[in-house]
Amino acid sequence: MSTETEGGTGTLAAVSNELASAVELAGKSIVAVRARRHVAAAGIVWAPGVVVTADHVIQQEEDITLVLPGGQEVKATLAGRDAGTDLAVLRVDHADLIPASIGDSAALRVGQLALAAARPGGDGLSASLGIISAIGGSWRTWKGGTVDARIRIDLTLYPGFSGGPLVDAAGRVVGLNTSGLSRGSALAIPTSTIARVSAALLARGRVSRGYLGVGLQPVRLPDDLARTLSLTQSGGLMLVSVEEKGPGASGGLLLGDILITLGEKTVEDTNHVQDQLGPESVGAGLTARVIRGGALHSVTLTVGERQETGR
Repeated sequence: MSTETEGGTGTLAAVSNELASAVELAGKSIVAVRARRHVAAAGIVWAPGVVVTADHVIQQEEDITLVLPGGQEVKATLAGRDAGTDLAVLRVDHADLIPASIGDSAALRVGQLALAAARPGGDGLSASLGIISAIGGSWRTWKGGTVDARIRIDLTLYPGFSGGPLVDAAGRVVGLNTSGLSRGSALAIPTSTIARVSAALLARGRVSRGYLGVGLQPVRLPDDLARTLSLTQSGGLMLVSVEEKGPGASGGLLLGDILITLGEKTVEDTNHVQDQLGPESVGAGLTARVIRGGALHSVTLTVGERQETGR
């Protein structure tokens, strides 16, 4: 009995020590980000001179201060931000920053232990332990960005934890924690998304997204109308708003049109349209087919670039 107890205690102590070591390792690359009132947020040293954090914690674009692992305070500049994926990139001129060890989010499994870590007060590490509770595929956020995987984490993100890393048992960063993309649950942005978005922000200061300037509502097509027009689809998207001088209006779309194809692809859901409005679509031409007055019409649209307003 005593042997089993000692063995169990030894195993528990070993696991505990490994988790503490993982936090310490990751902590060398965790900074506090002071870009809002009250509690500082967290940031990850992603590459030499580059810190990534959550976009929603950047409430001031000037006078951003970082608190480094050693306690030193340094100034940072905003390289770019993307509300769609809740990511922001900061530049900092400091030679002693240690980039994080980056893990592969795609290798995560449901049920694995995971840690959230941060420096909310700027005076030491804090951590929260939990598990990966669910992993889903690529998804579109309510702010219009595309995230490569939906990683739901069952752990507590205390005040100041957003922007900090999700850490695996080896101390590798496997995501960026945020409370800004889902109401009621904590999510982690996968490393593949961080890499893609941060590269765009460092290059251009923003992530380009296509824009048509129309409001769309899914509708069902009457069976007799579908037969008359030789359509095989059962639904389309009615234009319920058309922005004056927007790309849609300039291309000839009218209020009340029912969009049935865009770029030769059938559209029956707003996601079908969003799927064709990625960064590469900006400035490109797309042919749209609409039902207008019971007949089919084709128009050519030049995709605009979405301009983010408000934070």
